[in-house]
Amino acid sequence: MTIEQKIASFFQMDDETWARHANPLSVWTRTTTLLLLIFAFWSRVWLGMWSLVPIAIAIIWTWINPRLFKKPKSTDNWASMGVLGERVWLNRTEIPIPKHHRLVPNILSSLSGIGALCVIWGVFSLEIWPTLFGAVVVYLSKLWFLDRMVWLYQDMKDATPEYNSWLYDTDRE
Repeated sequence: MTIEQKIASFFQMDDETWARHANPLSVWTRTTTLLLLIFAFWSRVWLGMWSLVPIAIAIIWTWINPRLFKKPKSTDNWASMGVLGERVWLNRTEIPIPKHHRLVPNILSSLSGIGALCVIWGVFSLEIWPTLFGAVVVYLSKLWFLDRMVWLYQDMKDATPEYNSWLYDTDRE
């Protein structure tokens, strides 16, 4: 099981949850998660033990966000296809992906991890610059990763009937 599959399993991402997460509102509001976590953990300076409240809220937000929105009327957009590509990426051990899609997502995930370490160090030591630097690295690498997932999905959508069924636009039907 890949690390991405373990994360998806931890967040209990079933087909219905993935369909809801493909809503662009879910994708774009999920980008607030890192900032909420940074603020929540930094709030220990101002709130002391009460910082556990914003920390809990941020963690709950991370779990609830993919479930919060309705299934989109269309997945024919960048944000939705990024999520669909993530599903394809998660399934790469079952249905192999083209060679040109294998390296860059791993590099981007590693960069995101390095950025996350900088954020953790910055928040732990209450240093703004490593926190900001790390957050920028995380956001840039994650958005680039999503862009690669769009490309991956476009290349793989015809690999299986299931992948193809994920792309729809009820307004055009």
